[in-house]
Amino acid sequence: MTLREFAGRVLTPLGQTPARHHGWLMDELSALAEGDCDRLMVLMPPGSAKSTYASVIFPAWWLLTQGRTDVLAASHTESLGAHFGRRVRGVLSEHGAAEGILARDDRAAVRFATKAGGSYFATGVRGPLMGRRAGLIVIDDPIKSQAEADSAASRDALWDWFRADLTTRLTPRGRMVLVMTRWHEDDLAGRLLEGGDAWRKICLPAIAGDGDPFRKPGEPLWPEWENADALARRRLAVGPRAWAALYQQAPQSDLTALFQAGRIGVLDSDPACRRVVRAWDLAATAASDGRDPDWTVGVKLGRMESGGYAVLDVLRLRAGPLEVASAIEQTARLDGRGVAIGLPQDPGQAGKQQVAYLAGRLAGFRVVASVEAGSKLQRAGPVAALVEAGAVSLVRGGWNRAFLDELRDFPGGRKDDQVDALARGVAMLADAPARRISVGLMGR
Repeated sequence: MTLREFAGRVLTPLGQTPARHHGWLMDELSALAEGDCDRLMVLMPPGSAKSTYASVIFPAWWLLTQGRTDVLAASHTESLGAHFGRRVRGVLSEHGAAEGILARDDRAAVRFATKAGGSYFATGVRGPLMGRRAGLIVIDDPIKSQAEADSAASRDALWDWFRADLTTRLTPRGRMVLVMTRWHEDDLAGRLLEGGDAWRKICLPAIAGDGDPFRKPGEPLWPEWENADALARRRLAVGPRAWAALYQQAPQSDLTALFQAGRIGVLDSDPACRRVVRAWDLAATAASDGRDPDWTVGVKLGRMESGGYAVLDVLRLRAGPLEVASAIEQTARLDGRGVAIGLPQDPGQAGKQQVAYLAGRLAGFRVVASVEAGSKLQRAGPVAALVEAGAVSLVRGGWNRAFLDELRDFPGGRKDDQVDALARGVAMLADAPARRISVGLMGR
């Protein structure tokens, strides 16, 4: 029995008929079951019934047709997982087989077994998985809210759980399905797509764009459910950010931020530059349990031959004063004497002494020290204008995600050290004269 045939058996008594995008989804799920791929990502807007097919009908059909197999289902909370589990169990009880497929006549939703030796287990994200193995893992709605999606800590925790806990539960030649709407550029789907893993992706936005598999541009996904007029009203109601992410599967976190980080280009290698600087934002507290200190950040920035700006490298560390000074000196030697060094000078005698000490360690290098002028937001404004104009790029590297995340979250994020260092670098390359303390070759 095919998945389409099984879906017809389940839905016909309810008076429901699959729409064309449901048929497309079932064909992709069937291809996964047949081994055409082993990772399938389903990205569709709320209300598209993707969970009905991918998280209820498909797991029930899998248990019915695959025999001795185990299914693990994960959602943002255990209660949502139990909701899907009850629906899967109900489908199997009613449509599994004439002689019955379930091993016991109980009403457990989180876990149950089949007579063929299979099992179903539902859990919440970051829930317990020890001792569990599965030939099919279905992750549906791993993100609970926009606030959770906007939290870098929550995104990191979900990513760590997915990689270290969930994927290790998959048996050899097992299959995995991720079902979700997009929330953030750096959500679970975004990280998987960025990582280049072999995921087959089904991305069907509420309104079709160019290259849609079966619609003309501007055509609604499910016109029988929400036509173009209804979707236009919904777009006004939810606002541009939620519409882009949840409904069009194209999150743009920077719509509400100062920096339009999506306009920053990515370069595969260092470009030709007229001038290069390394601008620092200083902190002097090491990380410890229960503390989240600021970072010392050194942004290496170049003014390209084309006139734009390229972020060539970002160094971040949390350390005490001596380690910070050593890191600045070592970085300067690696960058070379042709790279000017920008240091902030706090007001007062202590700030002067700190700059003098660092300058002594940087003998032979060009050092520019200046007092911060204006608020952080004011200093970041000119940089944001350059980003909006498409005049800022970055060189591909492991530091890219943390850098872009901070720009997207500014000014409401937890940290702004990279933004401060970037603003200093832009000011140096623009030869900004404001309140400069010292410029020149310090030391020998």
